[in-house]
Amino acid sequence: MRAIGLSKQVDTGDTHLTILSDVSFDVAHGEAVAILGASGSGKSTLLGLLAGLDTPSSGRVSIDGADLFTLDEDGRAALRARLVGFVFQSFHLLPAFTALENVMLPLELAGMAAARVRARTILERVGLAERVNHYPRQLSGGEQQRVAIARAFVREPKLLFADEPTGNLDAASGAQIIDLMFELNQERQTTLLLVTHDEAISRRCGRQLRLAAGRMQELQ
Repeated sequence: MRAIGLSKQVDTGDTHLTILSDVSFDVAHGEAVAILGASGSGKSTLLGLLAGLDTPSSGRVSIDGADLFTLDEDGRAALRARLVGFVFQSFHLLPAFTALENVMLPLELAGMAAARVRARTILERVGLAERVNHYPRQLSGGEQQRVAIARAFVREPKLLFADEPTGNLDAASGAQIIDLMFELNQERQTTLLLVTHDEAISRRCGRQLRLAAGRMQELQ
């Protein structure tokens, strides 16, 4: 994945606000990269641009050789479905679906075979073999995030975006989730881009980048 000269400005009435300014960096296949920064530094905005969920004021993003912003919205969505997984601070599970059904959904939407078997297998891998038929309201926060991680990995994405994945969890549950995410990332050789404000979590990545006042710097 490559970001080249990404900038994002927004106009709010009389104010011209620069959120990101000329952000460029590469992420190699299989690499784990942390993006650090204080609240309001532009981390989530950057992640949205890298995933093609938002469009930049200027600059380019390339994923697997495809220039995101030469694609239309449907094209970007198709690329995400094929290559990208997401884990968010909020779990984004469908409340009327069981854990198994939540994980099956992306497989079914893609018309992939053996969705139930594949979803059950990844749920067993994340330690939820006994909870597959539970609804989100019946699961703890840590269990819900495990379901979200299973859903992210079930299609074996090449690239995983994680946005403050422990933000809604207590310290013990958060540590378990981070351990699990790094284990799966190494097992499957997924490229990981992790947005966090936690220095300890960031140090588990091979590289650390910091956003400050909309600009990027690499930490040594």
